[in-house]
Amino acid sequence: MNQSEIVEYLETNQDARGIAHWERHAEKPGGLKGYGVGLTKLRKFAKTIGKDPELARQLWQSDIYESKIIALLIDDPKAITIEQAEAQVEQLQGGYLAHVFSSCDATLAKAPFVVELAERWVKSDDPMRRRCGHGLLYEISKNYKKSAPDEEWFLAHIEHIEKTYPKQPTNVLMAMASALMGIGKRSKKLNAAALRVARKIGPIDFDPDGQCDPMDVTKHLTSDYVKKKLGL
Repeated sequence: MNQSEIVEYLETNQDARGIAHWERHAEKPGGLKGYGVGLTKLRKFAKTIGKDPELARQLWQSDIYESKIIALLIDDPKAITIEQAEAQVEQLQGGYLAHVFSSCDATLAKAPFVVELAERWVKSDDPMRRRCGHGLLYEISKNYKKSAPDEEWFLAHIEHIEKTYPKQPTNVLMAMASALMGIGKRSKKLNAAALRVARKIGPIDFDPDGQCDPMDVTKHLTSDYVKKKLGL
């Protein structure tokens, strides 16, 4: 599949409601145009393309929002470099780009250098890097292979969140909360530590329109599912 065929797909599947939402979006990517195609549909479409790092590079240069989303979805984690990640994080322009770039089963999170990158970004002076660094931290928390960081590594990141969460922008705070939620599902010890910080932060009111409930990590970490999983 090539770039022209992808644009043809987007034009054919454009959604009027999605475009209207795009126009109202508070973080609407500046300079990009969109077809209102939902993320779920884009994920399904990306699976039909498969991994194609060269096509991903081409799509990332597009001025079409959905093309950039697809670029992130079809990239190959084995082909991504730290230099590429550092360049792309500078070019995230709102919408779901940061979310797909660093969280939500992100391709970048499967790169061999993800732990190193997350370590660097969560301590960055740049809010976008902090947001994406904590998004990657959430993804790392889902890794239960022997190669995953140990419990002390996650505890150190919980402590870092506790020290730095006050006065963070809402989107960074949301990423921190997601990281706590993921880490707190790994073990009893991590659950207790993450829960203590989550209670300090409290529910996060992230939707200025009031259409979504505040994000409450405490509720997630004390759910029946987590209690059963960890034997609490």
